Amino acid sequence: MVDYSAMGLHRHGQIEVICGCMFSGKTEALITQIRRAEIARLRFQVFKPEIDTRYSTDSVASHNKSKFPAVNVKSAREIMAKVAPFTEVVGIDEVQFFDDEIVKVATELASSGRRVLVAGLDTDWKGLPFGPMPQLLAVADAIHKQYAICMVCGAPATRTQRIVPTESQFLLGSTDSYEARCRRHFDPEFVTRIKMTHEKATNQEATHFAQA
Repeated sequence: MVDYSAMGLHRHGQIEVICGCMFSGKTEALITQIRRAEIARLRFQVFKPEIDTRYSTDSVASHNKSKFPAVNVKSAREIMAKVAPFTEVVGIDEVQFFDDEIVKVATELASSGRRVLVAGLDTDWKGLPFGPMPQLLAVADAIHKQYAICMVCGAPATRTQRIVPTESQFLLGSTDSYEARCRRHFDPEFVTRIKMTHEKATNQEATHFAQA
């Protein structure tokens, strides 16, 4: 990943998007860039959505347990209210959980001369664009695509495979609920199939007891 802060480009303000599937190291990459900003003695702040409580409530945290202190926010607009006047670098993790207002917030921050680093899933468990990510990718000055390892064949993975029978859009989880998959082994219909199988088995069991 190119460190644009070292080139002085951050002084003009810009949006950098770190994206990819689960287990691709997105948060790790965000933490690395924030730590580089810290070494460079730049003033920074890091934010995360309140909904993400998997590993920590007061830090951004990667799956391998790397952490960095962060401020929980309920909405994208709350970020604007909490950014200090002299902050030069703003980091935002799990950006897919915000609504479309995050695009305006990121644009406003970049237009004020700040370097804005956002990290998040580019597609959901169905393989569809996730939340505000398409808009953020469209307005970004730099995009860093992260890759995981397919749990089936070991090829570079770009998809998030849900492995539990839940069809809700938002389901917090880790290896208990998701796997990284390549395009060939990604199966977005898997959840529907196992859910139907589970419901069929439950109905058959209920019928059996009713007839007993």
